[in-house]
Amino acid sequence: MEKVFQPLDPLLHAELRLAVMSLLIADEEAEFPYIKEQTGATAGNLSVQIDKLSSAGYIKVRKTFKGKRPCTLCRITANGQKAFAAYVEALKSYLEVGEK
Repeated sequence: MEKVFQPLDPLLHAELRLAVMSLLIADEEAEFPYIKEQTGATAGNLSVQIDKLSSAGYIKVRKTFKGKRPCTLCRITANGQKAFAAYVEALKSYLEVGEK
């Protein structure tokens, strides 16, 4: 019997990490305040989730300055794009079961 469901990447399956990746798939790069605003996350929780995505190699974090103010930029990596695409394909296996 063929396996119906493909495994979902647990790193991407968490709601906030999935939201961050979705934003970066669309924009490739985004500033921390924009991601925070779009996701409704607290700064602390968002920082933790960004660190997890960065440690996995799914995003790259660059800290810089805008004038005298610190600026954190997040950019999706090629590995992150591949992981996101694989996650979407795996998720489709769950959605297609009901259509059979």
